[in-house]
Amino acid sequence: MANTKQPELKEPGPSDNQLIDYKKSNKAEQLTTAYGRPLGERSTIVTVGPRGPLLLSDFPYIEDVQKFDRERIPERVVHAKGGGAFGVFEATDDISDICKAKVFKKNTKTRVLARFSTVAGESGSADTVRDPRGFAIKMYTDEGIWDLVANNTPIFFVRDPFLFQMFIHSQKRNPQTHLKDPNMVWDFFASNPQATHQFLFLYSDRGVPDGFRHMHGYGSHTFKMVNDKDEFVWVKFHFRCDQGIKNIEPARAKILAGEQPDYALSDLYNAIAKKDNPSWTLYVQTATHEQAQKMPFNPFDLTKVFSQKEFPLRRVGKMTLNENPENYFAQIEQAAFSPAHMPPGIEASPDKMLQGRLFSYADTHLHRLGTNHHLIPVNNPETNKNVKVCTYQRDGAMQVGHNHFGCPNYYRNTFHGPEVTNPEKYLEHATFESGMAARHDANDDDNFTQPRVFYQKVLDDRGRAHLIQNIVEHLQQCTVKDIIRRSVAVLANVDNDFGKQLATRLNVDLPKKQ
Repeated sequence: MANTKQPELKEPGPSDNQLIDYKKSNKAEQLTTAYGRPLGERSTIVTVGPRGPLLLSDFPYIEDVQKFDRERIPERVVHAKGGGAFGVFEATDDISDICKAKVFKKNTKTRVLARFSTVAGESGSADTVRDPRGFAIKMYTDEGIWDLVANNTPIFFVRDPFLFQMFIHSQKRNPQTHLKDPNMVWDFFASNPQATHQFLFLYSDRGVPDGFRHMHGYGSHTFKMVNDKDEFVWVKFHFRCDQGIKNIEPARAKILAGEQPDYALSDLYNAIAKKDNPSWTLYVQTATHEQAQKMPFNPFDLTKVFSQKEFPLRRVGKMTLNENPENYFAQIEQAAFSPAHMPPGIEASPDKMLQGRLFSYADTHLHRLGTNHHLIPVNNPETNKNVKVCTYQRDGAMQVGHNHFGCPNYYRNTFHGPEVTNPEKYLEHATFESGMAARHDANDDDNFTQPRVFYQKVLDDRGRAHLIQNIVEHLQQCTVKDIIRRSVAVLANVDNDFGKQLATRLNVDLPKKQ
């Protein structure tokens, strides 16, 4: 019999009526060129006679097609598919004993922008695929922009930034076929066991969250917090979802990918339009330098987590998203997040991946948006009226600001150019790292202890069964038997029974233990 199952129908929401709502609240204005000249006609070009050639003097047409030809900018090389919203962060708890940043002063409210995304897919790809989710937060603080460029997972696939590009290549398209290639995905995994922790998280139920509103966000890296006494602690940031965790079953996720590829984006937009505003509570885990030194692993390893039993969560505040963007391209596509943007009191740690991102994110914005991307309104720290940007940086393409008027453009000077007026308050905390400058190999730095805890203690029986099923369904798509065998051999290091079940389901032999 033919399959008579009807497709899952999407309930109409505010996003479906956006144009109707616009019509109700706006009147039609006089059409103009980009330079403001009113137009008398917009449906026909100027030609020599009704059937003759067009004229280059038809500037309204020339201007329009030139602009159209340049509408697209380079999409993000990762996290291309996403959606976002504005809101507010309120510091509800006093943490002045560990951090001097004004954004955390109790009862302070700060405007925020959040952008959620998938990682590997292109801008037009489905947002219900099995993939980590980006969880980028931009706070317009009184001390400049704070970007917490987070994910919905507390760990990552690699611990060294030199491997990041290689990992992303393995998740993207085959360079010859231009198709997604499971052989690439699993060959990278089998060759880099440090990815085990993140792979287990990815292939668990949380690998496909139900939209953007029902997932946690994690700063993932270890950061440094400094108080006004110049004392510091190491911290992990946790945005805990107040709506509760919800995930999508794989079968439904595949249907949605075909029928509603923008499911997560529309869910976020419609919820906010209906005043069902999503929120997340921010917590931190803190460790003193002495505690960090005693950890049985590198505390700056992005493939590891801090135990919440040993380092309990401490509440900081709440982020609520309550405002949809007025224009997606201007406010979401052009948003530029960089972990290098931190106010005084929040600093980087020696985490190698974090150190690599400090450069990489700023660099990609220069390529994607241009040298003056900080002047784009969504990125401009002067969105906060308490902030005044004073630099000696000048000019460049699309310098659309005041360019610092007639202020001297060199430092130091005697003509009242910007000065360092409060070094004790704003100077970065001193670091005390030392050692041999070399390529220190950490590829085999305990890749299985924490994944074992995740498999044996975090997941229940149902979660373990789903994990195995999800891995089998994807791994069996590999056409190279040796990649399947090597991948199962790596996973068997997590738990012997886990490895045996995978080997049986995938019809491969586990290597004999020496």
